[in-house]
Amino acid sequence: MQERFAVRGARAEGIRALSDHLLKEMSEGGLRQGVKLPPERELSERFGISRGSVRRVLAHFREQGLITQTVGSGTFVSAQAEALRQSRPEPQSGPVHTSPAELMVARLLIEPLMPGLIVQNATAADFHEMFHCLEQSEAAGSIEEFEHWDEALHRSFAHATHNSFFVQVMDLTNKVREQGEWGRLKRISLTPETRRQYEVQHRAMVEALKDRDAVLARRLLVEHLEQIQHNLFSRAF
Repeated sequence: MQERFAVRGARAEGIRALSDHLLKEMSEGGLRQGVKLPPERELSERFGISRGSVRRVLAHFREQGLITQTVGSGTFVSAQAEALRQSRPEPQSGPVHTSPAELMVARLLIEPLMPGLIVQNATAADFHEMFHCLEQSEAAGSIEEFEHWDEALHRSFAHATHNSFFVQVMDLTNKVREQGEWGRLKRISLTPETRRQYEVQHRAMVEALKDRDAVLARRLLVEHLEQIQHNLFSRAF
């Protein structure tokens, strides 16, 4: 699959990195149908390549039908990209049956371990992705869109640890969040007030991580997760 979608003749590391990033995000569900890609300038800066090189990669993905481009509107993930995600082999184990309550207990135990690794290992590109997720979540026009970028932000934290264990844990977390019960609780609890609260907490966490302040980032993350836990279950009944 990687050879099929690789940019032919591309030797520059940045070009390969951009191509691999887009393919990975589409196949894992990080970039889903209708999601708008960052502008060429942003991708150019993030991957250290020229805008012409960015256009070359995007042109290849457009030819494959994975994205659509409209002058004045931008570049969007197409419906055909969903086939990449659906074609991924499922794990051999049975389906995940984890309640939202169990998920939050596990998140409070595991996710606070990440800031220390993020502070040590995160790159400029990692922080760029975090701020992109922040901006998109703050601009989201629906609960579903906000939830998508909320999920993407926490996923960016896992990737910024540069430790595959946390990435796999976050992928499992997101599978649970796709279950119907989580969505029901989120719709009940996500009021304009709580959404604004989450946005403020998200931005404070990212700023602390960018400042390489692991202690503050961990405290803010714990407070954020505890707030989610309270909001989910205090409004559920």
